This record gives sequence, C-alpha cells and structure tokens, in this order.
Amino acid sequence: MVAHRHISSGSPFEAQIGYSRAVVAGEWVLVSGTTGFDYATMAISEDVAEQTEQCLRNIAHALAQAGCTLDQVVRVTYVLPDPSLFEACWPVLRRHFERARPAAMMISAGLLDPRMKIEIEVTAWKGAA
Repeated sequence: MVAHRHISSGSPFEAQIGYSRAVVAGEWVLVSGTTGFDYATMAISEDVAEQTEQCLRNIAHALAQAGCTLDQVVRVTYVLPDPSLFEACWPVLRRHFERARPAAMMISAGLLDPRMKIEIEVTAWKGAA
C-alpha cells in the first residue's frame, strides 16, 4: 500500500468541505482544483489572467511542499464558467507550462463563487524532472 501525505494551503474551503490542497501518493502528486484566491488574504482579482497567475502560484506552492515543481506536471484540467475567457489565460499558461507541456483539458462549468473565473487541477509525477 502506498502511503499518502496530505498538503494544506490554509484555505478555509479545505476544512469546510473536507479535502486537501494536494495529496502525495508515492511518486504522484494530485493537486485539487485551485482557484485564484490569495489564501493568505482571501482576496481575488477580477481579471481572469491575474486569477490564472494566482492559481499557478497556489499550485506551485503545494507542489513545492510535495518536493516538485510545475515542470513536473503531467496533466492539467482548466475549468472556466465562461469559455470565451480562456484565450486571455493562454500567455500565463504557456509561460508556466512551456517546459512541462502536460496533457490538458478545458471544460466550461459553474464554479462555487461567482468571483471565480478559472479553477485549475493538476497531476504531477516526481520522476518527470
């Protein structure tokens, strides 16, 4: 059996809903859907590109706690309530994922809070460096 290690961002959503920001299972790191909130202040930008940047800072922080980086991401899922906003995210995504070039999917779905314009979920493999 593979031991699991749970990583928290300190977001109040984790305790309220009952999940972890990330779970490390062997060489795999599974990062939950992550939004553009700055979890220290619970502030969120109105701009989708800025939210995308904050999502990736939040994800990178969780990955660092797991001993890896965005360069080790092998799969990513983007969720946007308004798919027409996705193109505005591309420069940010390209900058952060140009080395990893993970398998990716974008879906359009409602998010928990109407201020959220994007949510990103990733899977990383520690052996992918």
